[in-house]
Amino acid sequence: MTKYDAIIIGSGQGGNPLAKKLANANWKVALIERKWVGGTCINVGCTPTKTMISSGRIAHLVKNSADYGIHTSGLTVNMEEVVKRKNSVVLSFREGGTKGLLKTPNLDLLFGNAVFSGPKEVTVVKEDGSREILTAEKIFINTGLRPLLPPVAGLDEVNYLTSTSIMDLLEIPAHLVIIGSSYIALEFGQLYRRLGSEVTIIERGPHFLSREDEDIAAEVKKILEEEGLNILIDTTVTEVAASGKEVQLKIKTGETEGFLTGSHVLVATGREPDTTGLNTAVAGIALDKGGFIQVNDSLETSVPGIYALGDVKGGPAFTHISYNDYLILYKNLLENGNESTAKRPLVYCMFTDPELGRVGLSEKQAREKGLRIKVAKLPMTSVARGIETGETRGLIKAVVDADSRKIIGASVLAPEGGELMSVLQMAILGGVTYDVIRDNVFAHPTFSESLNNLFMTLDYE
Repeated sequence: MTKYDAIIIGSGQGGNPLAKKLANANWKVALIERKWVGGTCINVGCTPTKTMISSGRIAHLVKNSADYGIHTSGLTVNMEEVVKRKNSVVLSFREGGTKGLLKTPNLDLLFGNAVFSGPKEVTVVKEDGSREILTAEKIFINTGLRPLLPPVAGLDEVNYLTSTSIMDLLEIPAHLVIIGSSYIALEFGQLYRRLGSEVTIIERGPHFLSREDEDIAAEVKKILEEEGLNILIDTTVTEVAASGKEVQLKIKTGETEGFLTGSHVLVATGREPDTTGLNTAVAGIALDKGGFIQVNDSLETSVPGIYALGDVKGGPAFTHISYNDYLILYKNLLENGNESTAKRPLVYCMFTDPELGRVGLSEKQAREKGLRIKVAKLPMTSVARGIETGETRGLIKAVVDADSRKIIGASVLAPEGGELMSVLQMAILGGVTYDVIRDNVFAHPTFSESLNNLFMTLDYE
C-alpha cells in the first residue's frame, strides 16, 4: 500500500489542473487515468467534435460560395482526411497534457481502473492485471460521463453509433437517423448534413430545445430545416431492427405508427455518470438515483475528505464547469477560501452554425421567477456586420431587470455567438446596466456593435 496526500481518479479538465496545483504545493499526488489523459473534452468531446464541425463549415461555405460571387467546379469530401485531421488535433492536445503531468514534481500518473477497496483506499487494476493499492485522506473523483442508451427494443442487435464512435466513421452515411435532439445531436446532425448525408432527427418530447425560449428554439429549428435536416417532434422510437445493410426504426408520433429506414443510427439521448465500476458503496459515497455522486456546494461528498468534480457529480455537464470545480477546490483547500457552486453563473454554447450562446436566465426562467423584466431582441438581418458577411440567420436576445436596468440573461444565436454572449456575460459580472452598453462606443463594423442597436429597442417599449 502506497500512501499519498491526494488521490485523483480521472484526468479530465478538472482533475488535471487540480493534480498539478496540489503537487506544486508539495502534496504527494496520485492521478489515475483509465485510458487517455484529457478526459471527455479532449478525447471524445469538445476538441474532436469542434474540429470536425470546422470541416463541415468549410464544406458549407464552398457549397454556397456562388452567393459571394465565388464559383467553384465542385466539392468532394474525403472522410479519411477529415478524421485524420481530427485525430491529429486530439493527439497534440492529449500528448501536451500528458507531458505537463509527467514533468510535475510530486505527481505520479498511473494508468488503470480505479476501484474503491476501503473507506479511503483505492486499488488500481492495471492493463497487465497487476494491482496497486493506494490510500489518502483526500480523494477526488473526476470520472465524467458516458453515452446513455435508451431502452429501445432491438437496439443491442444493430450497429448503432454513439457520439464517440461516429467520429471514427470513414464513410459519409447515406441517411443518418439520430435518436434524440440534444445539443450533441444537433451539432452532429448539421455536420453530417453539410458533409452530404440525409439526416433525420427524432425528438420524443413535444418541444424542440425545451431548455431554450420558444423563439430561440423555433429559429434554430428553422435554420436546420432550411439546410435540409428532417426534424420529427413528439416522436418515439419503439423498436429497431437490421434490414440488410440498413436499419429500420419503428416510430410512433402521437397515435400514428410508422417506419423509418436509415443507413446509420446515432444514439444521442444523453449521458450517464461513469460510476458503476468505482465500487463507491464500500467507501460510503452516496449516489443519487441516476448514479451521480452527491456533493454539497463545496463539492464534498457524503464522506468527509472525498470530493467529486466535473460531470460525474451531475448538474451542467460542461468543460468550463469542470474547470471551475477545480478552482473552487484548490482555493478552499490551499488558500482557505470559501468558494461555492451556489452562485455560479450558467453559461454554455451550442456549436451549431450559427452558434447559440447562453448566459444567465432565459426569458422563460425569469418570468417563472416572477421577475419584472424587459426583453431586447434584434434579428441578425438588422446587424450590419451580418449583412456584410452574409451571416443573417439568427437573433440576439437579452433579458433586463426592469428596475435595476441590469442584464440578467442573454441568448445569442449568431456567428460566433459564444463570443458575443461572453461580452454580455462580462456586463452581467460587472453589474453594467443596459443603457451603458447601448451608448458605448464599439468598433465599427463588428458584431459587438450590434449591442448598441439591441438595447436601443428597449427605448421604444
